[in-house]
Amino acid sequence: MDRFFDIVFSALALLAFSPLLLLIIVILKSTGEGEVFFLQERIGKTGKVFRLFKFATMYKDSPNIGTGTVTMKDDPRVLPVGKFLRKTKVNELPQLLNIFLGEMSVIGPRPLTFQTFSSYSRNTKDVIKQVRPGLSGLGSIIFRGEEEIMHGRTASIDFYGNVIAPYKGSLEEWYVTNRSLYMYFMLIFVTVWVVILPKSRIHWIVFKGLPEPPIELRKILKFSCE
Repeated sequence: MDRFFDIVFSALALLAFSPLLLLIIVILKSTGEGEVFFLQERIGKTGKVFRLFKFATMYKDSPNIGTGTVTMKDDPRVLPVGKFLRKTKVNELPQLLNIFLGEMSVIGPRPLTFQTFSSYSRNTKDVIKQVRPGLSGLGSIIFRGEEEIMHGRTASIDFYGNVIAPYKGSLEEWYVTNRSLYMYFMLIFVTVWVVILPKSRIHWIVFKGLPEPPIELRKILKFSCE
């Protein structure tokens, strides 16, 4: 049933956003390095590798520079127009094509690069591979400001691997265990809500029984056990 709604929603969204997509294509073609799309291999359902579509927001060789596929706050590899696209999440819109083609879903775990996938435990990897990765999802909502988190004392690959990745993994496992059509639509609603009200903590209220974040992340993620 999810697949039916994925096809309908992605097709309608591609039509609705087509003027914006065309405008961005023109802007990207005439600025930066002239690249429009960034295609990157990601891990999909059953571990199948697919090429994820994004608007180009960084220099072409950025995956081979600095922190690789982990992006930090004020990352110097991000192009000027790319900062706006990343902040508004507009750079993610081309993934509607991945959804329409059946490589992704509207809702699911974030599609991972080989670098970030390797940071997860074996059990988390096995669980994540049971479903299609999503344009949005529980992990994407809670970590929507991940670039802000990866800043200052937390700006390291070790912090990502030892603190962020294990918790993100537990969130994705929780989602796969509890997924349903209700969860699908509720996550779409919460995604829209936090885009409009980015400081909202609605996810902690709506989704009961979520894994609690480690102490190092509680303040950053605005978590309260009260």
